[in-house]
Amino acid sequence: MIPSRLRRSVPRSRLVPLALLATVLAPLPFLAPATDAAPASQGRRAPVAGAPGIGDPYWPLDGNGGIDVLHYDVAIGYSLASGHLDGVTTLTLRPTRDLSRFQLDLLLPATSVSIDGEPAAFSRPDPHELRITPATPLARGTSVEVRVAYGGRPAEYEYAGESNWLADDAEVVAMNQPHMAPWWFPANDHPSDKARFDITVTGDAEAQAVANGLLVDRTVEGDLATTHWRSTSPMATYLAFFALGRYDVRTSTRAGLPFYGAVSRELPPTVRESAWRTLAETPEVTAWLQRRLGPYPFESTGGLVTSLPVGFALENQTRPTYPASLGGDVSLLVHELAHQWFGDSVAVARWRDIWLNEGFATFMEAAYAERHGGPSAQQWLRDTYGRSRDLFGFWEIDLTDPGRDRIFSSAVYNRGGMALQALRRVVGDGDFWRILRTWATQRRDGLGTVPAFRQLAEQVSDRSLDRFFRAWLQAPRPPDRTRANGLK
Repeated sequence: MIPSRLRRSVPRSRLVPLALLATVLAPLPFLAPATDAAPASQGRRAPVAGAPGIGDPYWPLDGNGGIDVLHYDVAIGYSLASGHLDGVTTLTLRPTRDLSRFQLDLLLPATSVSIDGEPAAFSRPDPHELRITPATPLARGTSVEVRVAYGGRPAEYEYAGESNWLADDAEVVAMNQPHMAPWWFPANDHPSDKARFDITVTGDAEAQAVANGLLVDRTVEGDLATTHWRSTSPMATYLAFFALGRYDVRTSTRAGLPFYGAVSRELPPTVRESAWRTLAETPEVTAWLQRRLGPYPFESTGGLVTSLPVGFALENQTRPTYPASLGGDVSLLVHELAHQWFGDSVAVARWRDIWLNEGFATFMEAAYAERHGGPSAQQWLRDTYGRSRDLFGFWEIDLTDPGRDRIFSSAVYNRGGMALQALRRVVGDGDFWRILRTWATQRRDGLGTVPAFRQLAEQVSDRSLDRFFRAWLQAPRPPDRTRANGLK
C-alpha cells in the first residue's frame, strides 16, 4: 500500500431482495492458544474455547485462536442506492484443537449460523467478534463447513478507530489495510491464516462486479446480475476485495497470464484515459518483475481504478486497486505489483514484520527506475539518505517492531527500501537478487518474518550481517557513511 502522505482517506444503492439473495447465494499457524483446557480425561483433553485473538499484540482481537480457515465462499448482495449488504459466507475450516466454541471477526449483525448443516448458537461478546458454539464440540483436525448469514450497512461500523467502508450511490470498493474483511464477510482476519476464495456478488445489472482471481461467470436475472470470481492461491483476508460500479473493462493475455483491468466510468474521460495508459503497462511491469524475482505467483493480474475519494493504492491479490491519480505514475504501479511477491504471496507472520512488505516494494520502485531511464538505485539511496539524515523521527523507529500506529510511516517505506539497496551494495548484485528470488520461491503462498529474512541473507551471502541489519533497521540514528553500511 502507498498512503497519500508518502506520494489514506477512508470513508463514507437498489436493495437486493433477501429472498432472491438466498436463492442466488445458496451453499454454492501462528495461532494464539485457546483458553485453558480442562483436566485431561482418559488421555484426551476436554474441548476448550478458542481464543478471541490469533496472538498479534498490535491488534489483540484480530484473528481467532484454535482454527485454520482453508476456504471462503463469500456470497453477497449489495445495493448501491441504500448501501445495504446481505451476505452468506461458508467457511471451510479445520480446528487446531478440540473446540467447545470459537470466534470469527465480523462487524455486521449475523442472522443465522450452521455447522455442517446443523444450527449453531451464536452471540456477540464484542462488536467485532462473532462467538459460535456448535451443538457438539469440534474435533481437532476434522474439517467442517461453517455457514454464516448476515446483513447491514457496512458504513455504520467502525473497528480499531477505522471507518473503512468506501462507497457512494454509484460505486463501492472494499479496500483497506490492515483491516477490511469484517465489514463484508466473517473471517479469521489475520494475514497468518491465508485461505482460498470464491467471491460472488449480486448487484445492479448495469454495474460490473470485480474481485480477485479469475472471472468464473456472470449471469443476469431481470435487473440484477450475479458475478462469480475465484482465487486459486491462498490469500490473506485483508487482500480480498470486491468492487461494484460502472467500469470500462479491458482484458488481454501475455505469456499465458490473463490480464483484467477496470477503470471507473464515473471519472472524466481525460482522467479515465490517463489512468488506462498507466494501468495498461501492468503486463509489461509484471514481466520485468518476473525476470528479477522469479515466476509470478498467481493465476491472473490486472488492476482497478476507482472514482471514489481514496488517498492510497492497495495491493489486493492479483488485482491492485488504485486512486484516480494513477495516470502517469508508473512507480505506483510497480510498488503494488511488487507486493504480489512481497506481502501477498509471502505474507507477514505478524504485523510488526511490515518492513518485508513496504520496504521491499519501495526498493523495487528504485530498481525499476534504474533500468528505465531514472537514477541508479545507489544514487537514489544516497539522495534519500541525504534528505532524511536530519529528518525528525525518521531514524528513531525500529523497523523490526515499528508499533501499530507507525506501520505505514515513511521510515517503514523509505528507510526500508534504502536498507535493501544498501544490502545489495554490501553483498553484491548476484547474491542480492539470489536472496530476493530465494525468499519469494521458498516462501511462496506462505509467511515471513524479519529474523527469517536476515538469516537467509546471511546464508546466501555467506557473511555475518548482524551489524549491518542493526544499523539499518534498529539503531536510532542514521547509519555511518561506510562501505560496511552500503553507503560507499
